[in-house]
Amino acid sequence: MNSETFAHLMRRHNRTLFRTARAILRDDAAAEDALQEAWLRAYHAIDTFRGEAKLGTWLVRIVVNEALARRRKDQRHAPAAQETEQAIRKQDEPEGLAQRAELRRRLEAKIRLLPDAFRTVFMLRAVEELSVQETAAALHIPESTVRTRFFRARSQLREGLLF
Repeated sequence: MNSETFAHLMRRHNRTLFRTARAILRDDAAAEDALQEAWLRAYHAIDTFRGEAKLGTWLVRIVVNEALARRRKDQRHAPAAQETEQAIRKQDEPEGLAQRAELRRRLEAKIRLLPDAFRTVFMLRAVEELSVQETAAALHIPESTVRTRFFRARSQLREGLLF
């Protein structure tokens, strides 16, 4: 595969892959590092792609593997870092923007609190809009497990967002 074709592939899938890594690692910088390493792995292994799944699903699997490996390594070698809260919106914003920003902040905070398995499935299904089949293939879990985790993640988010 030439570099121009691979660059096109990266542009097409980078956003989804970054969000996947961030869902697992909960840190933008760590997600960027994992994504960069995953792209290197994909580049070196592209000739082994058999086409049994979509290329995007294959790439998601590489990112998931890399992010999970990094998370395991971080859990062994460093104490869990405390997450920082988002900056408070400027006071001169219109009320509608402030309410949406508050809802978004609350939703992101609740997503971060989901169990890892639920959060990863939720991000792939709801945010990245992967199908049940694609999510199951990317995570190497049964489709029924994807459905269950997605349902439970949504239920937990609903409960947490009720006023």
